[in-house]
Amino acid sequence: MPTGATKKKKYNYVWVSAIILIFGIFAVSEITKTLKKGTVVETDRMSAVPQQSKLGYVISNGKKRKVPNFSFLNQDSVLVSNKDYLGKVYLVDFFFTTCPTICPIMTQNLVELQDTFIEHPEFGVASFTINPRYDTPTVLKKYTSKYGITDQDWHLLTGDRDSIYTLAQEGFYIVASETEDAPGGFEHSGMFALVDKEGYIRSRDDEFGNPMIYYRGTITEKQGVNKEGEAQQITMLKEDIQKLLLED
Repeated sequence: MPTGATKKKKYNYVWVSAIILIFGIFAVSEITKTLKKGTVVETDRMSAVPQQSKLGYVISNGKKRKVPNFSFLNQDSVLVSNKDYLGKVYLVDFFFTTCPTICPIMTQNLVELQDTFIEHPEFGVASFTINPRYDTPTVLKKYTSKYGITDQDWHLLTGDRDSIYTLAQEGFYIVASETEDAPGGFEHSGMFALVDKEGYIRSRDDEFGNPMIYYRGTITEKQGVNKEGEAQQITMLKEDIQKLLLED
């Protein structure tokens, strides 16, 4: 039979266990409160809902940079202006149909984006030729057939050369010029500008927290990186277009 000392030990163990259990419940409760207050994490892990980070605005002289007014003929000889893009998320690029280097890759990437968002009527593209003397609406129309451009909100635009160059250089700060030494006789950057429904230029931040401003359109997703080791940004662009499409 157990002695009195043994019984006393058992009772002590019971009380100690009870105290530990009560303290444990209290401690867990307090830790949970702390977590929910954001002291350790912003939300309780079990109830956390992924938040989509908003894209930043491109700022110039303290103001959000907006697409300047423009009005040019498209591949169907229809006059198209920046007002026709209001309410749409769209991409802007500068190209020319006889480009022997980066333009085919840029167009291939834009077709990939067109096909990705084919069911989104609020998505569009504005492609401005930097060789308008050659790239007439008829030439641009043939170009759409060659590359499978089918989106009715993808306008290939042509018109006064100086107006197009001013739009590129002063409106977007994108390189566009006629240069004898450049392949095909024209120099351009191959970058895509992303524009929101209100006409503002938007972008995500880079790894250093600075706005990317423009997206590299000269490397396909399939390539991954080019020979200089630069990574493609079409995957990023797909994500960011989707974010802007979801904005009110």
